[in-house]
Amino acid sequence: MAFEKNLVVIAIFIVLGTLASQATSRTLSEASFAAKHDQWMTKFGRVYEGNAEKERRFAIFKKNVQFVEKFNTEGNKTYKLGLNEHSDLSDEEFLRQRTGYKRATEFTSSPNMSFRYEDLSPTDVLPSIDWREKGAVTPIKDQGTCGCCWAFSVVAAVEGINQIKTGNLISLSEQQLLDCTSGNYGCDGGSLPTTFEYIKQSGGIAREENYPYEAEQGTCNANQPAVQITGYEQVPANSEEDLLKAVSMQPVSIAIDASGEEFKHYQSGVFSNTDCGTTLDHAVTVVGYGTTEDGTKYWLLKNQWGESWGENGYMKILRDAGPPEGLCGLARDAYYPTA
Repeated sequence: MAFEKNLVVIAIFIVLGTLASQATSRTLSEASFAAKHDQWMTKFGRVYEGNAEKERRFAIFKKNVQFVEKFNTEGNKTYKLGLNEHSDLSDEEFLRQRTGYKRATEFTSSPNMSFRYEDLSPTDVLPSIDWREKGAVTPIKDQGTCGCCWAFSVVAAVEGINQIKTGNLISLSEQQLLDCTSGNYGCDGGSLPTTFEYIKQSGGIAREENYPYEAEQGTCNANQPAVQITGYEQVPANSEEDLLKAVSMQPVSIAIDASGEEFKHYQSGVFSNTDCGTTLDHAVTVVGYGTTEDGTKYWLLKNQWGESWGENGYMKILRDAGPPEGLCGLARDAYYPTA
């Protein structure tokens, strides 16, 4: 009888010890996440309004950290995820603040729109190109909490063609497009053709330094155009082959589906998430393409979410992924300016 009592006592101690160990582990885990959050706040200068807001943001941050670490631990991917300056935002907040593309159906696949690079032969198209190396790409910018990705995408394409034509790389004003483009919705979204049309009709776009970005729509004050375009053309929809021809000649504005968590946390490598959708909600600029050492073809995208996202603000994304619209719908809506 005494022996049985001793067994019960031992069993109780084991259970209590296990529970205590688990509690300690959870406490250490929480402390680890809290320390990581504090380090992250310091790195990006994040300050919250009171403890309640900090606790709410910490819960979101912890969830994002767990998602990133789980993905990277599983391995066997062509890309890695990581933390960035947006890691305390929920998916809904992130998409509302950081995307903003709206498709202009009246312009899409217009029968009157020509494609000047249609007759380029395969020998005319270089196997790889990086317009950054040719001096046609300005440094990474940041749209902040204003959903005007469309303005940044168009500006990057215009900066590119202007440098190619004149040899001068000039940083141009997204704020002018945000303030002045009729038919768009300011920080609530806009389209690529509407924006190119505005630049053509208004006589040009100002330098960034003369019309700096404020991350909110203001009063139009466009009176110092520095760069003009003669028009714009659309790359035939759902053709990565035609997109390749266009990008071989100049940077191209495109729309893409950026709604996935993996897109939000992309850090490096060739993004190849085949579950990526084709509901276009974000605009970026294709500034090159190439092939990795292991033979993986990719597009080089310039984003405007700051340098903490992706490869210092850029993304490599799988090229010739299979679907005609390209991975994440990147070949559905593509435009380039003419000058």
